[in-house]
Amino acid sequence: MTRELETRIAGISGILETNAKVVDFADLVSSQQFSVLADAGLYGVFAPLSTGGLDLDLSDLCAVVEELASACLTTTFVWIQHFRLLRALLDPTTPDSIRELLPLAVSGQIKGGVALGGLLPGPPRLRATETRDGWHLNGEAPWVSGWGIVDLLFLTARQSDDTVVSFVVDAVDQPGLGVTRCRLSAMNASSTVQLTFDDLRIPEDRYVGSQPYAPGLERPEGLRVNGSLALGVTRRCCELLGPTSLDDEFRRCREDLEAFETTDIAVSRARAAELAVRAAHVLAVSRGSRSAISGDIAERTTREAALLLVFASRPAIKNALLDLMIKVD
Repeated sequence: MTRELETRIAGISGILETNAKVVDFADLVSSQQFSVLADAGLYGVFAPLSTGGLDLDLSDLCAVVEELASACLTTTFVWIQHFRLLRALLDPTTPDSIRELLPLAVSGQIKGGVALGGLLPGPPRLRATETRDGWHLNGEAPWVSGWGIVDLLFLTARQSDDTVVSFVVDAVDQPGLGVTRCRLSAMNASSTVQLTFDDLRIPEDRYVGSQPYAPGLERPEGLRVNGSLALGVTRRCCELLGPTSLDDEFRRCREDLEAFETTDIAVSRARAAELAVRAAHVLAVSRGSRSAISGDIAERTTREAALLLVFASRPAIKNALLDLMIKVD
């Protein structure tokens, strides 16, 4: 990452931090927050330079996510949903008719979200049935963030018990799609909804591809990026507290996550989430009774850290967290 980009990211972080309290009380993150990210090229953060992207590697990408999450977790949380769409548009196996959207996605003119009902563990929550002119979807996607903010969803569904199919669909109200807003304890302005599908028709030209259903074989890179959200919350606490023993734990958590290729990423993610909760509680104690007032930075941070215990918490991460917290045998 160049010094110029580091300076730009620091400036964006300052803007997000200034607005974070307003975002926490809002029903929807202001579009201006995302315009700032788009103007800096962050919607094409890992896209090649030849496509107009920043071409950051995974380590630099995670550093950016961590810094921005420390400033405003909600804005950062919605922004990183875009990565799944961007990755699909960069994949040469994705149909050309969909890949034509890449310039708009890199510039942030099109913003992406995810509806990953087809990848969830257990029986199929969302099923796709192929027809002569496309597909029909039935079921639900229980956690879709950025509704009213994002333009397109990268969506997965089960075609069969052992096959997952993916699509790019418009994130708008339409026949066959029910939208129920979820009231979150933190990051509520992320506009997270549950989608219910009742024979929703997907045109054939929105089909991206298929893959085996293998919930235990998730891409560790994605789990690593999500871990930067917890690191961001801990970083915020450490900066507000000043030097403490948490600083060393914070550095070790980051090192463990960065070593995801040789360590158990589920355990590293669990440790990062658990540390964020402890750091938030230390911050609350340090600030005294004002941390019990709605809107105080410690109060908000405590809620955000608690939510990150369950965000993208796959069974392996959940089990590792429980083991850390109650020493399950």
